[in-house]
This record gives sequence, C-alpha cells and structure tokens, in this order.
Amino acid sequence: MAFELKSVVPWGRSLEEYQLMFNLTEADLGRRVVSFGDGPAGFNAGMHALGHRVVSLDPIYGFTREALAGRIRETRDEVLAQVTRNRDKFVWTHIRDVADLERIRMGAMDRFLADYDAGRREGRYVPHALPDRTPYADDAFDLGLSSHFLVLYANLGLDFHLQSLGEMLRICREVRIFPLLDLDANESAVLPGLTAHFGRDYALTVEPVAYAFQRDGNRMLRIVKREGTGA
Repeated sequence: MAFELKSVVPWGRSLEEYQLMFNLTEADLGRRVVSFGDGPAGFNAGMHALGHRVVSLDPIYGFTREALAGRIRETRDEVLAQVTRNRDKFVWTHIRDVADLERIRMGAMDRFLADYDAGRREGRYVPHALPDRTPYADDAFDLGLSSHFLVLYANLGLDFHLQSLGEMLRICREVRIFPLLDLDANESAVLPGLTAHFGRDYALTVEPVAYAFQRDGNRMLRIVKREGTGA
C-alpha cells in the first residue's frame, strides 16, 4: 500500500530539543549521524547551519515542500487542541504553556521547510520507511537517533520494532531512542521485549535526560555495539 500524507500528523522538534532529548555532546554533533522518522524537525537544518551533516530518513520526504507545508497547516490546530485538552499529562517547565509550544514547534517546522528543498538535493532528507532495508553499508554511521517514533508507537507491534531497530543497528555503531513511553504516556509495552532481545548482544542502558514534556518521559534508550564483535 502506498504511503499517504493524509495519514501523517507532522510535528517537528528543534535542534536544541534533540540535544536535550538525546544527551548530545559537542563531540556527538561532529559524528556521522542518521536520524529516523524525523518528519518536519528542525534538527537537520540546525546541524547543517553549524557545519555538521545529518541524514534524516522519513517516508514524508517523498512529498514536495508545498505538500508538507499544507499538511502542517491542516493539522496544527488539531494537535494544539489535543494538547490543550490533555495539558495535565505534560510537564510545563521546558515549554511554558500551549502558546510557547506552538511557537517552538512552528519555529522548528518553518526552519525545516526553509531547508527542505536544498536538503533533498544534498541527500540530507531521504524518503525511507522502517523496517525496510536502508541503502547504507554496515556501520555507515556512528550514531542513529529515533525521536518520538520507535517505542512511542507501541501499537505497531514488537516485531516491527525488532526489525526496525535491527536495521538501525546494522548501519549504526550506536542508537538512541526517546521517549520510552507510549502515546498514552505509559511505559511502552514493547520496551521489555526490545531490551530482552538486544540486551543479549549489545551494551544497553536506559539513561535520564535533561528534557521532559510527557510526564515521566525523561529517559532514553541507548544501545551500543560491543567493541571487537560484530554486534
């Protein structure tokens, strides 16, 4: 079945949020980085402006800038209304209120849209849907990131997550995933299965981060290939 843009609710986060969500150090920013399911995040554009290169993978990158901008406009009010109705599920510290949320998210998405056409030409925004195999060689990247996609969408099932994370670990020496909650702000049902499966062959840790918007959502999963092994 062909991927349809109308099935997507685009919502982008900033470079600064990525740094907090993934405990990214200055050294991390200079590594070979690939990010999965970025959507209209400002992360890639922000990194590019600093002289760093990120490859972002998402099926929405098969659509034009105009189509993505239109879909953002169509869904913005719906998302903000949902947040307003469920404001008690969120932590209003890093983001002060719904108006501040709108400013931050729209700023990140505007930055993405301004960078999108050039980024596609430069191979920084690549259409791809997990768990399909990517076009990259084993260990092509030092660090792979998944923001608000894997683990969060537990309804996709454990097999989907095992296959997707397996492909990420094929091309990355290290993977970080944030958050570890599901869409209802509960600990994701797929997390125990993922940690049990990959914990056998990889160095796996759950670590606190300096960012939280969902309540109890201040942890990330870090998976690192062990030195001297194929895993």
